[in-house]
Amino acid sequence: MGELVLVRHGETDWSRERRHTGLTDVPLTARGEGQARALRGALDGRRIVRTLVSPARRARRTAELAGLPVDEIDPGLREWDYGGYEGITTAEIQKERPGWYLWDDGVVPGDAGHPGETVRQVGARADAVLARVRPPPADGDVVLVAHAHFLRVLTARWLGLEPALGRLFALATGTLSVLGTEHGRPVITAWNVPAP
Repeated sequence: MGELVLVRHGETDWSRERRHTGLTDVPLTARGEGQARALRGALDGRRIVRTLVSPARRARRTAELAGLPVDEIDPGLREWDYGGYEGITTAEIQKERPGWYLWDDGVVPGDAGHPGETVRQVGARADAVLARVRPPPADGDVVLVAHAHFLRVLTARWLGLEPALGRLFALATGTLSVLGTEHGRPVITAWNVPAP
């Protein structure tokens, strides 16, 4: 049976600075482009039958540099909409809201372009994506190229966990993770693997 391969896009200036990067369309850094190219080696030997990519340019460019044929640009794969916290670091938010934690406390609404999402709303999007790709076809793997927080929520949902338990799955830029099954039950078969 095929597996679900998750690719987090390469580094951006905002990811390096640990800024919440939801809907803002920032490009990869030179390091991020190198991470994306290096993913080719991690994907070698996999029979990829379908690739879905977030509409964000950082994800599309990662897919291109990793040599992935893009079958579908899927708006459901976009990152969590951080609302009024878009572009702001956790440390900056905690100056005004001591102890704030995204997974527990959520976001505040932003402008019309960044209204914000709850973790449950992100979970509903993840469920919709999983409904389109589950189960992976028997003849190969499905690749999703997207973003850290979204892929963490999607992983929680794959495992049948509440969306907020995505907090348990740290995910670095330019990494590959694999979701599969064991005895017919969903499992993680690889996680947060950097490119060789």
